[in-house]
Amino acid sequence: MEATPDGNESPGNTETLNSFYSKYLSNRFSSLFYSFPSNFLEKISNLSRQTLLPISTKRRAGLPLPLPSNSVDSARMTPEASRIYEVLNDIMDRFILNLLKIQENLQFWLSIAEGSNARKVYFMIFERGPQAFVSGSVQLMREAVTDGSAMQNLSHSASAYISARIAVLSSLRCSLAAFLAQFYVDVDKCGEELVKDPEKSFSSIACNLNSLFSKLEASIGHLHMLHEGGSSVDGTYSFALLFERLPELNQEESQWTDSEINDALNLVCQNLQELDSYLALMVAKHQKPSKVTQYWIRYTCGAVGLSICSFWLLRHSRLMGSSDIDNWICEAKESTVSFFNDHVEQPLLAIRDELLDTFKKRQKGVMEMEEVQLTSNSLHRMLLAFSEQTKGKKFPENASDQEMLEIVMLRYEKELTHPIQNLLQGELARALLIQVQKLKLDIEMAMLELDQILRANEINFAILAALPAFFLSFGLIMAVRAWFRQDTKAEGRGRIARIQRRLLIVEVEKTILQYQTYVDQGQENDAQCMFGLLIYCLDRLYNSVRRHAKATGEWQCLKQDIIDLGKPGLQTSHKLIVTARMERLYDCLLPSVKRQ
Repeated sequence: MEATPDGNESPGNTETLNSFYSKYLSNRFSSLFYSFPSNFLEKISNLSRQTLLPISTKRRAGLPLPLPSNSVDSARMTPEASRIYEVLNDIMDRFILNLLKIQENLQFWLSIAEGSNARKVYFMIFERGPQAFVSGSVQLMREAVTDGSAMQNLSHSASAYISARIAVLSSLRCSLAAFLAQFYVDVDKCGEELVKDPEKSFSSIACNLNSLFSKLEASIGHLHMLHEGGSSVDGTYSFALLFERLPELNQEESQWTDSEINDALNLVCQNLQELDSYLALMVAKHQKPSKVTQYWIRYTCGAVGLSICSFWLLRHSRLMGSSDIDNWICEAKESTVSFFNDHVEQPLLAIRDELLDTFKKRQKGVMEMEEVQLTSNSLHRMLLAFSEQTKGKKFPENASDQEMLEIVMLRYEKELTHPIQNLLQGELARALLIQVQKLKLDIEMAMLELDQILRANEINFAILAALPAFFLSFGLIMAVRAWFRQDTKAEGRGRIARIQRRLLIVEVEKTILQYQTYVDQGQENDAQCMFGLLIYCLDRLYNSVRRHAKATGEWQCLKQDIIDLGKPGLQTSHKLIVTARMERLYDCLLPSVKRQ
């Protein structure tokens, strides 16, 4: 917290701490219980109206101010100049953060408004908490009994409920976006002067801030007046937004003194704190229901189911004298060990042994090569003896079995002319035995090939046995990977995060085109609002791509392109060329298919 300008620090610090913590507690209670009576919050908030001093906040690593690049040297800056830059950055950061909160809630209400009437009625009854469930159910049954148009009435009530929140949040968004746009343009205009002499140029910026705070107070005050008398939104508006007016530079003076600059900066910070407090109450009254409130039925059923399960486990535990849980644990342990042995350990060992010992150590199969070789040698000798006896000449030892087998077949055909006589006295029986030996050799060869095929597929069988464990492990790894990456947001690393970043580019392009349309039509207020939303979109894009672009070495070029998109003087056609180049060239913005 910044020190007070005067020397009496103890009483001022005490009052400052009291006001700060009362404001903090007020905001926390209002965000948690937005239906809490507002007069109580008003009493707490009013305690900090008189002596609110600026609270320094850490600079977000978001879209920078439109100052000349590489021109701000923090080492040579005076304390007043350094604080001027901090306050200007704080203005931009606070407005962007408030726009982010409003946009999140507004997107929710818009999604509900786009749904069917049945979806709106379901939201009104089942997604606003137990109290709304009871009141909505009673109202539905009462109207169904009286006039028979309960669903239609409840649908109209839901539409009015949602439309009121959309109107308030849209108005707040437009007011903040207009302030942010004009502030960004003013800083861009006096950027050179602000870098050269921050103390001298701050007086003109302070004058512009006076005008901006007055316009913001008037726009939000108009919203306050519209809803003060009566509104479909629950609760009342506790207090109107009132900003402190910054001092103006006298005509006799060329620039402010250091004390005057500090006082002006304190008033700016006080106005920012006042705005944050007011927006905290406003957004809390119009915010979307929390996840617990939306899914309270599921959580209730889950809690009931968990209670029943806990009671059932208690009945089977040792506390009640039962050993069922211990037996189940033992059975589960045995089943797990058995599954691990059958589908993990043994298949892996089989694969290892098969890979290492395929051609070294094999168990004896159905048919061995030695047995086949013995049968082949025996057949060769039988053919050699039969051929030598039939032809009456000596055959070499390496004579072909096929040639000798032809001799046997010719003799066999000749002997078949007188089968009975040659069976007793001829060579028919011997030729038959040689053919039986040849058939035996063929069978053994086939069995040997079959055995080799079975042995070659042993590794395939082991892999098939390990497939269940493999798929289970793969599923667990993918689930853990998805949980760690959390790639649903634009800052993530996965496919969904990449899609979100590309959608941010689309949103930037649509905002640029809408801004140009309003400019062409002469609608200055709407154009200013769209330019503020463009700065907000560029800040989101800036934060989402920074880490990925730094990893690929593209950050300096991509950063400059994003800053160029926010320049007020750059033509729309040039901005669209920049967005097209960003979608086409930078790795963190490419589609997943093109990256592969």
